[in-house]
Amino acid sequence: MEFTDHITAEHEAMIARQAVYFVATAAPDARINLSPKGLDGTFKVLGPNRVAYLDLGGSGNETHAHLAADGRITIMMCNFEQPALILRLYGHGRPVLPQDPDWAELAGHFTLLPGTRQIFDITVDSVQTSCGWGVPVMELGKHRETLTKYHAQQDPAKWAAKMAGRTQSIDGLPTRASDRYIAGS
Repeated sequence: MEFTDHITAEHEAMIARQAVYFVATAAPDARINLSPKGLDGTFKVLGPNRVAYLDLGGSGNETHAHLAADGRITIMMCNFEQPALILRLYGHGRPVLPQDPDWAELAGHFTLLPGTRQIFDITVDSVQTSCGWGVPVMELGKHRETLTKYHAQQDPAKWAAKMAGRTQSIDGLPTRASDRYIAGS
């Protein structure tokens, strides 16, 4: 196990090869949230201590609620190919929505996808790598297109109304809703 206070070039190369990553957050008196992510091109290293990821509307908005309440976030990536490696990014994050003043700058790093609701901007405090010897070797079959296809078929006004109604986490913590439907780039 090794810790560093920043993302190295080797870390960034490993991150760029990953098809899936896991996001964990928590807030006082709330469930721990652990979400798999994996749409191609949705995770970016923006600097040695900054990463961001594009978030589409889904079944909930727990990460947003937890970051608003507590700010802590852990992102884990497992190299399912060789060499075995697990990488964790520990930090503090914040949701940035289309109506926020810094949206344009942050969104410029991504190809926006249909149904994009926010971008999580994360300051990385430390990076941990470990062996990953217990993680299986697997090959990526293909990326799923279901979520982007679902959002691409939505009526923008109905989508925005649906998202506007999602103002609480499953534990009742407040969230902010996106004020617009994004059709994608």
